[in-house]
Amino acid sequence: MPTVIESLNIMKITEALFSGSSTRISEKPKQKFPEFAFIGRSNVGKSSLINMLCRNKKLAMTSSKPGKTRLVNHFLINREWYLVDLPGYGYAKMSGTAKQKLEQVIRNYINLSQEMVMLFVLIDCRHDIGKVDMDFLIELGQSQIPFAIIFTKGDKFGPVALQQQIEKMKNQILELWEELPPTFVSSSESGMGREEILDYIGSVLETLKDEQN
Repeated sequence: MPTVIESLNIMKITEALFSGSSTRISEKPKQKFPEFAFIGRSNVGKSSLINMLCRNKKLAMTSSKPGKTRLVNHFLINREWYLVDLPGYGYAKMSGTAKQKLEQVIRNYINLSQEMVMLFVLIDCRHDIGKVDMDFLIELGQSQIPFAIIFTKGDKFGPVALQQQIEKMKNQILELWEELPPTFVSSSESGMGREEILDYIGSVLETLKDEQN
């Protein structure tokens, strides 16, 4: 992963176009752009976060029922990069066969997509990091997949309690890693974290452009 430089301006999303769904990377959109993918456990608020980032409540399908996203969905942002909505992981109420198929879809994309430059892993900050999430993070580390963490539903705490909970979760991560990956706190309800996440994506894109020049 390239070293990220500081961005001068917050990225503005002026256009978000649905570009297709797939179960294998061979089915991805033919036009290649850098990909920023989003994943998390059931009901972590992934679709709501995507809609908040793009300021389009109908972009990603939201549902109170877990496992609604079964495909890899590509959205072309500003005709410059893809926002990729991945199926979630860790569904307890899904049959073994269905869960295995979903895991194959996820791993096929994460391990083989050459255009993916960052995977955002969403974790509900109302709870400590559970075994399923931690196992997933460990797997990413072992596979050297570049990832960042977004702690969702940050509006459910007051400022002091939120800071304490986030520090607690960061310390959980530091038990396994010497340094933290990039971390963000978000709320789809209040818009918390939107500018920080988009600024980070913008800075990664700037770094990639500099390396290509």
